Amino acid sequence: MEVVTLLIAVAALVIAIIAFARTGGLHEVRRQVETMSLKTESARDKTADALDRLERLIRGREKPAPPKEEE
Repeated sequence: MEVVTLLIAVAALVIAIIAFARTGGLHEVRRQVETMSLKTESARDKTADALDRLERLIRGREKPAPPKEEE
């Protein structure tokens, strides 16, 4: 019975490898990772710009702190 289980597992592994190769293999995975990297870089830049504008908006509304008196 163990032999049948082993054969089924090996056959499933072979089918999975063939399916992976037919869908583009590592080349496709690398391309998708590169695409996601570009999108996350763009999102990171937009977030940084938005936070910078928000900081300028908030700091622009603050009144300067009075000078500290020394004793």
